Amino acid sequence: MLLGGATLIFLFVMVLLALAMRRRDAPGQASGERVWIVGLGLAFPLTVLAALLAYGLVVGERLLPRPGPGVVDVGAEGRQWDWHFTYADAPGRMTEGVLHIPAGRPVDVAITSADVIHSFWVPRLAGKLDAIPGHVNVLRIEAWVPGDYAGVSSEYNGPGYTGHDFTVRAHDEAAWADFLAGEAP
Repeated sequence: MLLGGATLIFLFVMVLLALAMRRRDAPGQASGERVWIVGLGLAFPLTVLAALLAYGLVVGERLLPRPGPGVVDVGAEGRQWDWHFTYADAPGRMTEGVLHIPAGRPVDVAITSADVIHSFWVPRLAGKLDAIPGHVNVLRIEAWVPGDYAGVSSEYNGPGYTGHDFTVRAHDEAAWADFLAGEAP
């Protein structure tokens, strides 16, 4: 949506620039073009930018990690060369290399590191957030459909860091209940 709005503004500005540079043959033509150029040159971009700002604020607010009904809490600890995941709904349960989450529900991931700075990133689900030793950062992710999503640690943390990846496995409700009960890997 943001890219589409920016493209529309760019195209209109280019058209207006071409019109402004066009040679005027008739003296009365200038005032009509000025109204058109000012109307589309100011009103249109301001309207589109205001709509994009409102959209960005609504989406950004939804992505903030806030307590609420149905929010799942998990922990992610980066270690050289793997990730360990814990689950608040299944105390004592820990997985390595695979983060299990329910599909269709917001998940707050508490991210930290045991040794060096890592970056937790699942490109299809959310932005990137650093895992820093002794500090916890919280990132909200949400998978809309069940499936596997590739996650990467995109921070240089020594030789071999390019293979430091993990998988986020989103389960449907039944499979998520089985996972929490210890019946699924």
